Amino acid sequence: MKTRSLIVRPDWPFNIKRVPFFYGWVIWALSTLGIVMSVPGQTMGMAVFTDTFIEALGLTRTQLAIAYFFGTLMSALLLTRAGRIYDRVGARTMIVGASVILALVILYISVVDRLALAIAGPLGLALVWISFPLILIGYFGVRLTGQGVLTSASRNVLLVWFDKRRGFIVGLRGVFVSFSFSLAPLVIAAMILAFGWRGALWAMALVTGLGFAGLALIFLRDNPEQCGTVPDGVPHTEGEHSQPTIAEDKTIHDARRSPVFWIYAGGLSLHGMFGTAVTFHVVSIFEEMGRTATEAFAYFLPQAVVSVSVNLTASTLSDKRPLKPFLIAMLMFFMMGALGLLILDQMLGYWMLVVGMGGGGGLWAMNSNIAFIRFFGRASLGEISGFNAALVVFGSAVGPLLFAYMRDQSGSYQAAVLVSLGLVVALL
Repeated sequence: MKTRSLIVRPDWPFNIKRVPFFYGWVIWALSTLGIVMSVPGQTMGMAVFTDTFIEALGLTRTQLAIAYFFGTLMSALLLTRAGRIYDRVGARTMIVGASVILALVILYISVVDRLALAIAGPLGLALVWISFPLILIGYFGVRLTGQGVLTSASRNVLLVWFDKRRGFIVGLRGVFVSFSFSLAPLVIAAMILAFGWRGALWAMALVTGLGFAGLALIFLRDNPEQCGTVPDGVPHTEGEHSQPTIAEDKTIHDARRSPVFWIYAGGLSLHGMFGTAVTFHVVSIFEEMGRTATEAFAYFLPQAVVSVSVNLTASTLSDKRPLKPFLIAMLMFFMMGALGLLILDQMLGYWMLVVGMGGGGGLWAMNSNIAFIRFFGRASLGEISGFNAALVVFGSAVGPLLFAYMRDQSGSYQAAVLVSLGLVVALL
């Protein structure tokens, strides 16, 4: 897997051979932190600001969802190309660059309301005509750099440093990522209370664009071979694995012709649509069913416990087992979650939602990390996973808009949940 960093040499500022332990564990820490730093570009990061943006920008819920849809859709169109660039220049360049740009976009979003007022006033236009395209640009930026590039690059860089126990290592990362994602809405909400919504955005930009980008620049390395070592830190003997953990290298064209790719991409994209919609509208969905905003935010914690447990177990088992049963189980969990939404006013429905979305999310994390390197190898991993990411991001663009539109038309989210349930059943 040949890459060429555009920033610095792999031995700058130090040669990793001087480290008295396998450097893959440093990569594991940075990979985990990189995914966590993508929170401002993830739905759970932006969803906390939804009601604030509606008020500050003079938009309706549907208008904001439409802006989110087009911003996300536009970002999806560039992710395959971003993956191709990743294969050429390496993770270090991509992760540092994406972190800095994400921080700049967050700063831009923090002043969108002021920009809209400054432009709309002299032109004599209604605020919505200016605020809509401005927030659309912001959503495009955070979705491309955060959910797209930073997340994919941070995931992929770890996969090439471990081989023998890749599933377990990825699952261990998932433990920290899941808890971080579950706590993110609560932490961001607390930051908004403490510093205001603008101050919360500034703080996230500082941590991402200066703190994490600096760590990645100093400590991140693209792959073990480039640094004179091998995956896992020790050579593997022939026949060591009970089944191959990496397939023969294939191209993006091979993947597009493979039914296996489309089956997995379809299941992963379905979660992008359904899961993102629930997260984006979580407060409104809970309130419709007679529950409070506090309950809505608190839901993420037990869901994370289920997600972490399922993810770590499935990832560990996946090292020596085929992946198809895990994909089927993922869809069955999502079915449970959809049924739970229909009876969310009952305690049974709440726990069906927690277990269904948590278990499905845990299996989604495992499949999205392991499947493509397992089936298509390392050489075009960035481009293939980038194409899958584009499909997942497209699904995540459709979901919030579908839920908002059907709620406006019917006065309830129930119709949108039934559509999602039908898609899960059909794919299953």
